[in-house]
Amino acid sequence: MNDSYTPGKHLLLTLQVEDVLLLTTIDSFLEFTKQQIDLNNLHSVGIVTHAFEGGGFTAAVCLMESHICIHTWPEFGQLTLDIYLCNYLKDNSEKVIRLGECFKDYFHAVVMNETVVNR
Repeated sequence: MNDSYTPGKHLLLTLQVEDVLLLTTIDSFLEFTKQQIDLNNLHSVGIVTHAFEGGGFTAAVCLMESHICIHTWPEFGQLTLDIYLCNYLKDNSEKVIRLGECFKDYFHAVVMNETVVNR
């Protein structure tokens, strides 16, 4: 058994966002996410989305490496974001943190809660 192996890093974010348009514009979010997937040499295997009446949205981006999921609440100016990358072929831990920073920048967000789980 290899005691040094860790299955991956999981980042859970709750963000406060002032620009409500960012919490209602799913197409812009998906375009940005696809760019980040490409820049980080990740591999998308499917995307499921739903736009809620009133403007919020949810999206699950399934990756060969695991997933990126979001749920927005424009009425509260908040979102939750879940980024998990597995380490099957290589350690993707730094990519998880880098992606988290990129999404914080994209949303011009204030971090309300940030939890990192090393699996």
